[in-house]
Formats: sequence, structure tokens, C-alpha cells
Amino acid sequence: MKQTKRVAMAAALAGVMAGLGMGAPVGTGSTGAALAQNLFAPRLYVNDQAISEYEIQQRVMFMKVLRAPGNLQEEAVKELISDRLRMSEAKRLGVKATAEEVTAGMTEFAGRANLTAEQLVAELQKVGIAPETFRDFVTAGVVWRKIVRDRFRGQVSVSEADIDKALEATARPRALRVLMSELVIPAEPGKEDAALALATRLSGEIKTEGAFAAAARSYSAAPTAANGGRLDWLSLSNLPPSIAGQILGLGPGDTSAPVEVPGAVVLFQLRDVARDTTAEPVKVSVEWAEYLIPDDAAEVARLKGTIRTCNELNREARGLPADRLTITKAPMSEVPKDVALELGKLDLGEMSSALTRSGYRRLIMLCGRQQVMDPEPTRDQVRDQVMNQKLSGLAEGYLAELRAAAFIREP
Repeated sequence: MKQTKRVAMAAALAGVMAGLGMGAPVGTGSTGAALAQNLFAPRLYVNDQAISEYEIQQRVMFMKVLRAPGNLQEEAVKELISDRLRMSEAKRLGVKATAEEVTAGMTEFAGRANLTAEQLVAELQKVGIAPETFRDFVTAGVVWRKIVRDRFRGQVSVSEADIDKALEATARPRALRVLMSELVIPAEPGKEDAALALATRLSGEIKTEGAFAAAARSYSAAPTAANGGRLDWLSLSNLPPSIAGQILGLGPGDTSAPVEVPGAVVLFQLRDVARDTTAEPVKVSVEWAEYLIPDDAAEVARLKGTIRTCNELNREARGLPADRLTITKAPMSEVPKDVALELGKLDLGEMSSALTRSGYRRLIMLCGRQQVMDPEPTRDQVRDQVMNQKLSGLAEGYLAELRAAAFIREP
């Protein structure tokens, strides 16, 4: 199930339960009846399938619990449209999710917050999220995985060499440093499909470093565009695992499949890899600050020139609304992809100003980065991980085709 933009769910649940309410219940009088009628009226149609205002509100609250970034109304509508397309395709193909498969999916998802499925359902109900909302979300993911595996089974294989390579990166992530280039294509609301289509085309066309650099100068919105998208050496462990896994599968000169992050689609080209066989097994947890300021170049330059630590940034933000500065600590695997990409480029105390939100410039500062030890995965677990990474790009293209062919309209 896709949710590339989450931080620690346990903390999020606690925060939402403390501050999010459903408001007054719908009454039985005429006002309550009218409200209920509006709530369950269709908001839009995907082919012949309706999406109601109630479903959108439920998904928005669910995304709040998951601390999803961006405009939650827009993202909720987009996700519900995708779920309708997945379920319609499942019906056409005769693919169903058994009760056992859905329960297993709910259990796996809840386990990310160290909860049982029953405990997570109970916590969601406390903030007004119906059990059916969670179950429908999981069901769409379960059937989609089955469809994708059946459709692309003959096109994707995982060799023993693939597993060995992935195990090397898992066992010794610090041992791998990568030299790569980036191409960041903006994906404004309503234009996501066009951005993905452009990224897919470029990914297939680009064959050389020169071609990638030219495309970056033409299409990239990143600060590195003028330099052909070239980045300095990065430790693979500093990147989000989903992106590190894609980079690991590339050879020098290869271009990645499109990677979707909030507000953009990104391509990477691997230029070189360096190894250190003496490195210890390591996984990374990071602490970072996000400071929202007016989008003013002079103010950005002032802060970058004077602020050296997150404590100094905290003092700078005194007296401002609490949501202007947030400090978060999470495993790299749970950091939103757009933030994780910026953190991967930073050393302690450095600041990035590449991201924006609702007219604000998002200053991202790395407060801390530490190692976390985990048990070594089995070969079967790694095989599944590599398979999922290879299927991910194909699945996105498949869904984009369904979306392009769908008739989506308002009542």
C-alpha cells in the first residue's frame, strides 16, 4: 500500500487523539437530516462509481493520523480515485481479497505503530474514523498487489545476484557511497499525470550523463538544475530506503524509474559507487527541524548565514505560531520522501531551502543523525523487498493508464 509521506505513526496517533475531534454528531431533526444527506451525496464519479463527501472526510482524517503532507483534501480525493480504479480493475479481472488476506494486511499495517489491528481500529474510532475506512484502504491495497503481481509476473525476476547485492546494502549501508544526479519535475495539483508521463518518457530516453544533464537543465526545478543535476557524494544510508533500493539496482550511467514525492516526480542517474568493506552494519534515524518562512530570498540567505544549530533556529522562531517550526525524530524509512531527499544531502547543522508549501519557504535543518541496529533480514525477505521495488514503477504506470482512460466527473 502506497503511503510514501508518513512519519512515526505511534506519535501521530497520540497527537491526533489529543487534538482532533469529530465535532457535534448529526442530529435527528431537519438540520441533521439535511447534513447527513449532503454528507453521503456523491462528490464525484469515477466511471460509474461514486465517491461521497463522507468518504473524503474520513480519508482526510485518516491521512491526518498518518501525518501525510500537502493539501489533504486534494490528496484524499486523489487517493480515493486511485482506490476506485484499483477496485474496478479487480472486479473486471475477477480478483478478490479474502477475509484472511485483509485481516493480515490490517495486522501488518497496524504493526508499524506497534499495535494490533484491533488496537489500531479502536484508536482510529476515538477520533471518528470508521473501521470500514481502514478496512477499505487495506482491501484496495491487497487486491492491487495481487493484480500487479499477476500482470507483471513474467516481466520481473529477482536473481540470486540481486539478493546478494541488496543484502550487501542492508548489511553494510555505510559501505556504499553514491555519486548521482537528480532531475526534479514539478507536479502541481491536477498535473501529476503529466509530470509522471514526462518523467517516464525521459527515463526511457536518457542513455548518457550528457543527456541527463541536458534534461535536468531543461526540466528540473531543483537548485542543481544549472549544474546538470549533479550532486556530491552521498552515503546510501542517508537516503530513504525506497530510493536507496532503486539506486542500488542501477549501474553507472543508468537512470532510475520515476520516483514520486509530494509535489514532484524525481529521476536519478547513478554516476559512481564507492565501497568501504570495514564499515559496520548500520541503519539511520534522523532528527530534523522544519521552519516555515515567507518566500523571500534575502531572509533565506540571512538565516543560512547566521543559524548554525537547531537550538538557534528554535530561538529564532520564538513568538511565532507553533506550527511555523516543527522538530521531528524518526527512522529514515518513515521520513517523507521530499524531506528525506533533502536531509540526505545535509551534514549536521546544515540547512536546505529547496522545498515550499502554501507560499512559504520550508527551511529543513538536520539536527541529528544516529545509527540504529536491526536484525539481518532473511534471503526470502530480501527477495520480496527487491521484487516490490521492481514492481513499484510498473504498478504506477499501470495505474496512470487506468486513470487516463477513466471518466472522472462531478455530479
